[in-house]
Amino acid sequence: MAINTDKNSYTVIFAAIMVVVVGSILAFLASGLSTKIKENERFEKQQNILYAMGVNENDESSVTFIAKDKVESEFSSYIKEQLVIEGDEITKNDEAFLIDLKKELAAKKKGETPKLPVFIGEKDGKKYHILPLYGKGLWDAIWGFVAIDETLTVQGVYFDHKAETPGLGANIKQRYFMDDFAGESILKGDSYAGIGVVKGNNDPLNKTKDDNEVDAMAGATITGNGVTAMIKESLNLYKGYLETIRVK
Repeated sequence: MAINTDKNSYTVIFAAIMVVVVGSILAFLASGLSTKIKENERFEKQQNILYAMGVNENDESSVTFIAKDKVESEFSSYIKEQLVIEGDEITKNDEAFLIDLKKELAAKKKGETPKLPVFIGEKDGKKYHILPLYGKGLWDAIWGFVAIDETLTVQGVYFDHKAETPGLGANIKQRYFMDDFAGESILKGDSYAGIGVVKGNNDPLNKTKDDNEVDAMAGATITGNGVTAMIKESLNLYKGYLETIRVK
């Protein structure tokens, strides 16, 4: 007996079967790939943290991370301690890099005490304190890491974004922008000023390192303002810790 494919009931049954089949396939793939996805997320965080403290495979202009097949060993080699700040308590935690700062900031807004990770690295005899950053750009979230020494001078940064405009705000993850932050202080006198992304700061080559400013990106004022706010607000969370490491 031939099936009447012109009937509405056929269309509905066929669509329902396809939904079940496709849904089952997607669920199977998601389940099978979940371990790999989490592994890649872990590697990416480790790469970003190392990048901020200058452990990377850059050439003169590229942004090139430590390869995934060796990032775990490099992370273990360069990151000497991982700490978690929770209120007045600081504890060691070898998986502090897995803490999601976005979730912790959301918890803080609800009145809860956030868990704030800190990574202490050493390279060429120099100590780095690497802190995570999280904020909002023009279209969506921006985030990154900043590496600071005991004088509270920035040694390096890494920025990334979810949906900033290509060629404009998306350039926060380009070398020419990130490299400008090295050597800038987050202090202005005794206050935590952060670092401003400033349009027309009359220092396009960023030779002045005592002004708490870097040159803005052309056509990306709102994203630049987001980076400014992200740095200041994120660092304010760590003021208590920074006071304990600060050389006065």
